[in-house]
Amino acid sequence: MPLPKLTPEQRAAALEKASAARRARAELKKEVKEGKVTLSEVLKKADGDKIIANMKVSALLGSLPGIGAAKSKQIMEKIGISDSRRLGGLGPHQKEALIERFG
Repeated sequence: MPLPKLTPEQRAAALEKASAARRARAELKKEVKEGKVTLSEVLKKADGDKIIANMKVSALLGSLPGIGAAKSKQIMEKIGISDSRRLGGLGPHQKEALIERFG
């Protein structure tokens, strides 16, 4: 199925929307890194916010203080979360396991 043809205005609007989503996720990761927002608060926000729900779990865990790419991968494997999983796609047991681990 070919991609739909977009007018220049539609294309510009889509690019701006994507840019705003990236900025919002970057700001959220910064707040998590600084300790202003907890992981459990982010998971609660993801239920109602599509931008946050589309963030990868690995990106969120990587923004936690003291957690890098390798450690987040280990944690996700231990809990049973796929590398490609996004916050909106987490099951209740996976969310619970993350909250138990990080608060």
